[in-house]
Amino acid sequence: MATKVLIPLCPGFEEMEAIILIDVLRRGNVQVVSASKSKEPIIASRNTIHLSDTIFSEINPNEFDAIVLPGGLNGTKNLMAETEIEFFLQSFHTSKKTIAAICAAPAVLRKFGIISGKIPYTAFPSSDDLANGAGGTYTGKRIESYHHIHTSVGPGSAFEFALYLLELFEGKEVMEKVKQGLQLPHSE
Repeated sequence: MATKVLIPLCPGFEEMEAIILIDVLRRGNVQVVSASKSKEPIIASRNTIHLSDTIFSEINPNEFDAIVLPGGLNGTKNLMAETEIEFFLQSFHTSKKTIAAICAAPAVLRKFGIISGKIPYTAFPSSDDLANGAGGTYTGKRIESYHHIHTSVGPGSAFEFALYLLELFEGKEVMEKVKQGLQLPHSE
């Protein structure tokens, strides 16, 4: 049975991160569901317009294996303002389901106590102030993992992070097949 992943989209989300994550995971047969506050079009960080698959009020976190938060400064601030997002994250965290965030979005995990104490994380370097001094230990790595929590640095790591998550969800063989089809540069 394919992994089912929730990707919430709030106004101001970083297009590259959300779309690359959605696309790469779907290429690997992961069932990705994007969700937003309402059925209205969502204006992303570069003023592109998007529609989500569903709305927050129709989401049952028990039906998902993972949640992945795209960044973007305003998108991250809007994620922090949504009570549904906090509920989803706490539900996933309590169940030890996969939680992932890229760019500024790890600040959401810090604000809601998912990343606390000395838990290592990475994020877009200037996004630290968004969490108002909340916990965690910033590493600056491109991808950081700690148990069921996975973080990445920004738009430039979106393919890398998506492939990392795809391997986590569906295995190395599926990830390699998708990677080959994307014609990404080889790392030697």
